[in-house]
Amino acid sequence: QVQLVESGGQLVQAGGSLRLSCEASGRTFSSVAMGWFRQAPGNERELVACINWSGGNTYYTNSVKGRFTISRDNAKNTLYLQMNNLKPEDTAVYYCAGSRPSLQLKIHSGDYAYWGQGTQVTVSS
Repeated sequence: QVQLVESGGQLVQAGGSLRLSCEASGRTFSSVAMGWFRQAPGNERELVACINWSGGNTYYTNSVKGRFTISRDNAKNTLYLQMNNLKPEDTAVYYCAGSRPSLQLKIHSGDYAYWGQGTQVTVSS
């Protein structure tokens, strides 16, 4: 069992930066793939970025490539999302998610078993 708590979301101006954190409880964090998803009002939840168990393999959706960086610190049981050059279209509730133990990257929401409560990111123009 993994419990996830996100933090770091806030109101920021376009062009600004934020770093989201996701603290995980449980002893299996280092053995699971992790991901950041987001959902804007009226939209479906979408994958933003994901990372494999070691941090050696990552995936980004096209709209955030070159602006966002996903990383993890397994010693601290923490997942991060560094977001630079934010745009109004990045406004959404951001969720972190964890898979069941796996060595592979997971890019489908159905592969994730554990979800945080979400943190709001609002980018003003």
